Amino acid sequence: MRWGKWSATSPTPLLPARHRVPEPDRRTGRLRVAVSDEEPTFPGAVPPERARKLAVGPLELNLVEWGDPKAEPLVLCHGMFDHARAFDVLAPLLAVRYRVVAVDARGHGDSTWADAYRWHDDINDICAVVKSLERPVKLLGHSKGGGQATDATTRMPDLVKKLVNIDGFGPPSGFKFRGDTSEEVCKELGEFLRARRKASTAFRAASSLDALMKRRGRSNQRLSEPWLRYFVFHAARRSGDDWVWKADPTMSASFGPWNADWIAPAWRWVKPPMLAIVGTEPDFWGPASDDLLDERLELVQNVERVKVLGTGHFVHMERPEDTASLILDFLDA
Repeated sequence: MRWGKWSATSPTPLLPARHRVPEPDRRTGRLRVAVSDEEPTFPGAVPPERARKLAVGPLELNLVEWGDPKAEPLVLCHGMFDHARAFDVLAPLLAVRYRVVAVDARGHGDSTWADAYRWHDDINDICAVVKSLERPVKLLGHSKGGGQATDATTRMPDLVKKLVNIDGFGPPSGFKFRGDTSEEVCKELGEFLRARRKASTAFRAASSLDALMKRRGRSNQRLSEPWLRYFVFHAARRSGDDWVWKADPTMSASFGPWNADWIAPAWRWVKPPMLAIVGTEPDFWGPASDDLLDERLELVQNVERVKVLGTGHFVHMERPEDTASLILDFLDA
């Protein structure tokens, strides 16, 4: 393994978003400023060129694409409570050489909500996407999507030529989801079903897109307001006069079994070359420490580790050009 470092750049500012004429809130009678339904823009963000649905059992996964449809496929997997459009800046940079396919995971974005969100359900979905392309691919994932893309690679080593994991190396050792015993599974299943019944009210509606943006910003304080506006617009939808998240709130009540101590032993079966990317700045989650990476990647046969200076957990959002350059150099080598 070798460590490399990539220089940081400053984020690009965005012109203020346009607003509607102030109108009274129907519930309070007070004036409020409602954000326009018109899609915001962001420097470098390019909407997908194509979209399609993929049936996986009773669900439909939403797939969006950039680049030449005849080019070599590169599949992108997002993190928890994110969505495929979170790659709108990174994807076009990669699409100069690849057919980039970004996946809305089950219960996220414009994919179908599911009855359960077990870790292995998502892995099966990724495998289904890869197999639908009918040729070997290169695979990239961020955060939860990075861990699941890595697990998916162990299941189809002949279909994944190279793997990129962006800070998707899991929580500290000893962490586990409940469900390691039959009694725990039964208990958690009951809790999950109760949470499912409350799903319609689990995420409070917001009177404006700005309000949702502020909620997301509390846990993603390193991301700029212009980018959060763009990101949240594609993560939400109108519900009457309000805005609500597209994501299924019951994902956080999903049941295992899953244990962080299973990660390293499972990853010994990662056969293709792997690029492990992390940031250097403290964030709400990560970046993974050197010790944690040593532990998780100890048995991976062919891995290159890289740090992107001046970034936190969302490396590809904070420094998309630098991240894309790293990824392309690795994928094309």
